[in-house]
Amino acid sequence: MNRRDALVGLATGALAPLLADRVRAAQALSALHHAPRAKRVVFMHMAGGPSQLDLFDPKPKLEQLHGTAAPESLWKGERFAFIKDTPKLLRSPFRFAQHGQCGAHVSELLPHFARIVDKVAIVRSMRTREFNHAPAQLYLQTGHARIGRPSFGAWTSYGLSSENPDLPAFVALTSGQYAPEAGASLWGAGFLPGEHQGVRLGTGSGGVPFLDNPVGVSREQRRRELDALAALNGERSRECGDPQIAARTAQYELAYRMQDSVPELMDVSRESPETTELYGLSGSTSAFAANCLLARRLLERGVRFVQLYHWGWDSHGTNPQDDLMTSLPERCRETDRASAALVLDLERRGMLDDTLVVWAGEFGRTPMNEERNGSKLLGRDHHGHAFTIWLAGGGIKAGLTYGATDELGYFVAENPVEVNDLHATLLHLLGVDHERLTYRSQGRDFRLTDVAGRVVKGLLA
Repeated sequence: MNRRDALVGLATGALAPLLADRVRAAQALSALHHAPRAKRVVFMHMAGGPSQLDLFDPKPKLEQLHGTAAPESLWKGERFAFIKDTPKLLRSPFRFAQHGQCGAHVSELLPHFARIVDKVAIVRSMRTREFNHAPAQLYLQTGHARIGRPSFGAWTSYGLSSENPDLPAFVALTSGQYAPEAGASLWGAGFLPGEHQGVRLGTGSGGVPFLDNPVGVSREQRRRELDALAALNGERSRECGDPQIAARTAQYELAYRMQDSVPELMDVSRESPETTELYGLSGSTSAFAANCLLARRLLERGVRFVQLYHWGWDSHGTNPQDDLMTSLPERCRETDRASAALVLDLERRGMLDDTLVVWAGEFGRTPMNEERNGSKLLGRDHHGHAFTIWLAGGGIKAGLTYGATDELGYFVAENPVEVNDLHATLLHLLGVDHERLTYRSQGRDFRLTDVAGRVVKGLLA
C-alpha cells in the first residue's frame, strides 16, 4: 500500500461513523415516509414581525373605533413588550382591495403579491406564545424559545439530506440593516451532527467567506492537506468515538467541493434580462431581491432548504425610522416584488409543485397604537395572539384564506394554527411524520414539534 492509499483509508475511517449515521437515518426515514408532495423548502422570514393588520387582515371595526380606548379585555393582565397604561385603538392608514379569483384582501403596500394571491394560501390565524424577537424567532425556526435546539432547516437536512453532494443541504441568506436578533442559532444544528447546520452565503462574487485558498496554496496542495487532516481525524475518531470529528471532516470535504461549485452558483450573468427584471434587479441594489434569485438557483441545484431573513419589520413608531408610515412601506418595497417573483419563477420552471414556499414573521402587531414615551408617530407593539403568514406550492391549497381573527384583530376566532402545527404540516408535505422524525440527545428523543403539533389538513390541496 502506498502513502496516498494509506491516507485515504484513514480518512475513510474518520468518515465511517458519519456515513453509518446517514445510512441509519435514511433507513429510519424510509419507514416514516408517506408519499411526499414537496422535496424542498424556501422559507422567507421577515424578521421583526410584519403588521398583519396593515398588510393582510383589514378590520372595519378599527376604522369605526379609531382613537378610542381599547377595551379592558384586550390589555388588562396582558404582557406587552412596550405598551403601558390604556392604549388607543389604531386603524390601518393603508387601503385594502380584493384581488384574484379568490377575492383575497391585500394592502396597497403589496401590489406584486396581490397578483399572485390565486397561487398562495393566506393563513390569518397563526399564533405564538412568544412576544419578544429572539425567543419568537427561535420558536418559529426551532420549535423552542431557547438556544440549543436544531432549526427546521437542520431537521430537514438530517431527515432528507442534500440532492447535490457539492452544495450544502441547508443554506441561510440574510439581508436588511442588521442580522435577525436570534443570530446564527436560527440556522444552527443544535444537538444534531454539525454537518446539518445551515451554511450562510453572501451575494457577493465570493459567496462564502474564506472559501478561497490562501495566496500561494494550490488546489493540489490543498487536497494533500485535507488528506493528511482526514488521516489525523481518523486516528482521533477511533480513539474517542466523537461523531463531531467525522462531521468536521465531512465539512472540510464539502468546502473543498464548494470551491468548484460556488463560483458557478454565484454567477448570475447567464440569467436572462427577463428574469432579472422579474425580480426587480435591473439597476437595483436590493439584497433581498438578489437573495431570492440566489435561492431559486440553490433550489434548482439540489439544495434542500433555503432560509432567507430580511430584518426591519419592527414598526414601533418611536422615531421616523420605525414609524408605521415610513418603515413598513419601505420594507414592502424591498421585498414585495422579489418574493412574488420567486413564486412565479419557480412556477414557470416547473418547480413550484414540489417546492414549499413560506413567508412569515415571528409574530404580528397589536391593533392599538404603541405611543411609547408619548410619541405622536404611528406604531404597533409586538403581538403573539394573532398574525398572518402565507404559503405556496408543494401541496398547499392555492387561492385559500385560512382562519380568521376577531373584529379587532386581537385574538384568533377561527381555525387557530400554532407554530408546532405549521412545522408538522410542512414536514407532512415533505413526506415525514413529525412525531417519528427524532434524534436522541441527553437521554431522550427530541423532535422539531417537541410534544405538540398537528397536521393542518385544511391547508392541504
